[in-house]
Amino acid sequence: MCEALLIQRSGFYAWVDKPKSKRQLEDERLMGLIKHSWLESGCVYGYRKVTSDLKDLGEACSKHRVAKLIRLHRNVL
Repeated sequence: MCEALLIQRSGFYAWVDKPKSKRQLEDERLMGLIKHSWLESGCVYGYRKVTSDLKDLGEACSKHRVAKLIRLHRNVL
């Protein structure tokens, strides 16, 4: 596969094995809360109401971040 993509095998495995960043870990945690809020709404809430639910829980995040996470995980929700 690495030959077909014209990349070094060592570079590929370095990329695969690198640890997740703080931002990625926080996004995963937020995505769990977003999914819970969305399911509790009967799968009808958009990013604005989900953001409001998160703020009610004491989570500090912008509506833009919530919208981005929903857009990136659309097929999971």
